Amino acid sequence: MTISIRTLGFSAFLIGAAGAVSAAECIAPANPGGGWDFTCRQIGKILHEIGQESAPVQVTNMAGGGGGLAYSHVVNERNDDADLIVAASSATATRLAQNAYAGMTADQVRFVGAIGIDPGVIAVAADSPYMSLKDLVDAALADPGSVAFGGGSAVGGFDHLKPLMILKAAGLEDITMIKYIGLDGGADAVTQTVGGFTQAMTGDISEIVGFLKAGEVRALAVLTEERVPGFDDIPTAKEQGYDVVAGNWRGLYVPRGISDDQFHAWADKLQAVADSDAWAEAMAANGLAPFTMVGDDFQGYIDGLIADINQMSRDIGVIQ
Repeated sequence: MTISIRTLGFSAFLIGAAGAVSAAECIAPANPGGGWDFTCRQIGKILHEIGQESAPVQVTNMAGGGGGLAYSHVVNERNDDADLIVAASSATATRLAQNAYAGMTADQVRFVGAIGIDPGVIAVAADSPYMSLKDLVDAALADPGSVAFGGGSAVGGFDHLKPLMILKAAGLEDITMIKYIGLDGGADAVTQTVGGFTQAMTGDISEIVGFLKAGEVRALAVLTEERVPGFDDIPTAKEQGYDVVAGNWRGLYVPRGISDDQFHAWADKLQAVADSDAWAEAMAANGLAPFTMVGDDFQGYIDGLIADINQMSRDIGVIQ
């Protein structure tokens, strides 16, 4: 009888302890450091600080396949885990659109929201004749071969796709006529543009800050919904007539198999993080601009973005 009582008592302790330590988990699909790890650690930390999660969010680093290993793990092993969130970015959407995750598709998870962005930018040399985004776009429409863009991603990468989105919005049908030179990072792309080897640079605003301060480049447009705080003199592409928002957004996806209520609960929690002073401080400290879109609105945005990237990738021959 003594053994039975002790056994029951120990079982009750395990059940209680399991409940006490149970916490949400955020998978960062990369090694520590970098964007996905930042997303998990900052959002997870703030979720707990503002009372949206009762316990600290556990961060699991799962590097491999440019995010593909984590994606496969979620789809195949954690499909109904309502306590799981996964860091995502524009790279996630691009790789899904280009079928880079070994047959995995975007509809196998649900994209719950994004709450910050490293804004995309189009920049030219300080002495460039192109004084506005319209000047550059008009030149490319009139003679596509006369305008070459330099960027820090490979052909077919997100830097390549940013000017193509703008030109497609402007009515250019054959985007393969646009020259793009993939370089080893944003700094090299700026250097090539300043040197006159390319007519414009496509990248993120964080890559041109030093060159802006030195007066070596002019930013023709940021690819955000609104002007970026601290860079208020740079107009958006949208206000210049090109409905394009493109940058390295920071957000989350969740398993496909969770309920609608659980999905919207995560959307509400992410919105609470976006509204917090702690997140505003984290964005300022890490060069991010506001970009808040959660729940069904964000899922709709991702669906459209992936369709556009897939079509453009086919048009330029990245995928068949």
